Amino acid sequence: MEEEQEHTHTWVLHPDIKTDPDRRAADFAISEAVSLAHALPELEIVGSEIVPLPKVRAGMLFGKGKIEELGQRFEAAEVELVVIDGPVTPVQQRNLEKAWNVKVLDRTGLILEIFSDRAATREGVLQVEMAALSYQRTRLVRAWTHLERQRGGLGFVGGPGETQIEADRRAIDTQLVRLRRQLDKVVKTRSLHRAARAKVPYPIVALVGYTNAGKSTLFNLLTGAKVMAKDMLFATLDPTMRRVQLEEGPEVILSDTVGFISDLPTELVASFRATLEEVLAADIVLHVRDISHPETEAQAQDVMSILTDLGVGAERVQFEVWNKIDLLPQDHAEAVRARAARDENIFAMSAITGEGISTLLAHVAEALQGTTISETVFVDYSGGRRRAWLFDQDVVKAERQSDDGFEFDVHWTAIQKARFDGLS
Repeated sequence: MEEEQEHTHTWVLHPDIKTDPDRRAADFAISEAVSLAHALPELEIVGSEIVPLPKVRAGMLFGKGKIEELGQRFEAAEVELVVIDGPVTPVQQRNLEKAWNVKVLDRTGLILEIFSDRAATREGVLQVEMAALSYQRTRLVRAWTHLERQRGGLGFVGGPGETQIEADRRAIDTQLVRLRRQLDKVVKTRSLHRAARAKVPYPIVALVGYTNAGKSTLFNLLTGAKVMAKDMLFATLDPTMRRVQLEEGPEVILSDTVGFISDLPTELVASFRATLEEVLAADIVLHVRDISHPETEAQAQDVMSILTDLGVGAERVQFEVWNKIDLLPQDHAEAVRARAARDENIFAMSAITGEGISTLLAHVAEALQGTTISETVFVDYSGGRRRAWLFDQDVVKAERQSDDGFEFDVHWTAIQKARFDGLS
């Protein structure tokens, strides 16, 4: 009895719309949609299928015959929630819920629920709330459900028959203003923390990649941290940062970021931009790819598109980390290793077995050392911290004292120079 209350019988549909210019391979799309649904532990997936669609029906999404056919299957399987992998208008949602007598959730609503489950920091929680309010505002309904009471969720997921309370737009707007003010304070505090880190100063190495590519597993391997590293989409949401001493290089800050995904809801692209700000501050970006995934190339393109949108240009040092090589057949794995060996910016590895880790870290250390230059810098007598930093970095070749301060002949990298300039 308890099990039935805790798990919502869920069916996942992927509408394969023939006229969609951005149409994805249906097999991979439904697989990803099911993985998304599995990311919410209270959902029990009892079925999934691809629904071919010549065109979208404005009021119902699907044709009348298909709706009746699906309804019979849902009734037989005692389905309580239908997840539709794509956008569903408020009118379509209401009509489908009425026709099937179930709760309907579109891709955006599902991802918002997942983000609500995963957000751990104050900033992450505020961003989820703002994104959810923006989403709700378009629907003018708010469903309070047993799941919301169980886990403090957003209330999009639930069984049939809950009361739909029409949301007051002005009330939502007031809440958005309040949340935005709170978020501004949190972001300002975080900016101060980021500025303080810049003054430490350690180079930043950011892990980015499509969700489920193995970033958190790699992060755990390098840092010994216990970041959630499960085989589910969006396992990590808030950036996690740790200091790591490279064996033959400097101490660095390693940053694990939220996984990217195709067709990320616009509400979340805007709201979660701040969670990726660490990438903008990174000296090196490690693009972690699941090289065993059938759509690894398409996933890589999605990641690069988002990085470009964020303003991470080609001038930033970027390495591709071809992870999960241990999951490939032997002949395929050998071909991948050979391909990576021909490109100095690609590294084949496994975060599970540790293969290729030392080679990757050696190249990261080498890139951070960079080309060294010699020049002379001046530090006045009040700049004791800057003087100490120069000696701590072991870049001073000669020191001279004058009436106003100290003159140093230094031999350093461009990164060290930039960090010195940022010290006060």
